[in-house]
Amino acid sequence: MRTNLTTLLGGAVSALALSGAALAQEDVTITVWSIDGANQVGPSDTFSADFNELDNGITIDYRVLQFDEIVNETLRAYATGNAPDIVSLDNPDFALFSSRGAFLDITDMVAESDVINPDVYFEGPLNSVMWDGRLYGVGKYTDTIGVFYNADMLEEAGLEPPQTWAEFEAAARAMADPENGVYGATLSARGNEEGTFQFLPVIQMSGGSYENVNTEGAREWLTMVKGMIDDGVMSQDVLTLGQWDSTGTFNSGDAAMAISGPWEIDRMVEDADFDWGVTLLPTFEEGDERSSALGGFNLGILSTTEHPEEAFQVLEYFVSQDHRLFPEFGYLPTRGDIELPESGIPEKDAALAVFQEQLQYAQPRGPHPDWQQISKAIYDAEQAALTGQMTPDEALSQAQATIDGILN
Repeated sequence: MRTNLTTLLGGAVSALALSGAALAQEDVTITVWSIDGANQVGPSDTFSADFNELDNGITIDYRVLQFDEIVNETLRAYATGNAPDIVSLDNPDFALFSSRGAFLDITDMVAESDVINPDVYFEGPLNSVMWDGRLYGVGKYTDTIGVFYNADMLEEAGLEPPQTWAEFEAAARAMADPENGVYGATLSARGNEEGTFQFLPVIQMSGGSYENVNTEGAREWLTMVKGMIDDGVMSQDVLTLGQWDSTGTFNSGDAAMAISGPWEIDRMVEDADFDWGVTLLPTFEEGDERSSALGGFNLGILSTTEHPEEAFQVLEYFVSQDHRLFPEFGYLPTRGDIELPESGIPEKDAALAVFQEQLQYAQPRGPHPDWQQISKAIYDAEQAALTGQMTPDEALSQAQATIDGILN
């Protein structure tokens, strides 16, 4: 668990004033921390190595950390005056640092930059690096969720891809064949961040937010999903499986639809032996405001850096390589001005176009410094309602009370 976060940040050294001095004549070393390279090659480790080949008087000292360690390790380093110059964090963790002055305010530097243009970023990723109207970082890459569907099953049932939640339920019930182990739909309602990642958009599109979770739409959705679980239209496993595992049920042909994201596309191209497609996350009524989850990582400069200008040059270089994110790593850029190259695989290219559109509606989790506690209240409510421990209203009322205590 991430404990004593406020204490660590509160006791940290104060931020250094941004220097306007010209680049130092001596070589400068900029430390960069990221999870890239921990399990597979990623943007930060690759771009750091490429940057060092430029031989421009700035050298990157790159360090790999594990996902579960990077927040606490950065907090400890910041508190003891040993923080890196740049760190890459999951987007909901960003506000914890920017709200307390741990990230450098780069608003004015970006205004003078020929590389970083806030106007081209999707609204969700941009909001995730903002605090009090100021800019504290840039989006590194992003993802979101939509509905994958088995086109063969839909055609056999005489249905179109669902556009509303009522159509989603109707399609799931029509295509489910429990006796033969085929479910109508699958998703992840796991009791962790993945559960919040998939449930929060429902709250948002029904007029709520992380500050206001007990909406009529959220209650209706929980009732709908519980009904499908009870009737065998969805598997009980949706309560325990993560997105990767639950979507595997779809890939194997054992579910007609799956709520998941673009990280699944390559696996589906390789594993699925049926025609499939992707549609936008349903709304409650046609024409309603859309929402979707915002995943991905951000990059920020720590306010304790002794080399703000050089660190910003590194940030600019990373941003200048955004066009490589999808071709080399399969990641979606946080910007709308980068055209993804066609793969030549019709299903893949069509799916990517849908996820690019979905990103226009993706909203960050938060931003709030105590996001982890807020998220737990949300996924605990989802679990309580879907397991029948509480009614949807009771579960969401309890979550709201917890969240009110955090916010107030």
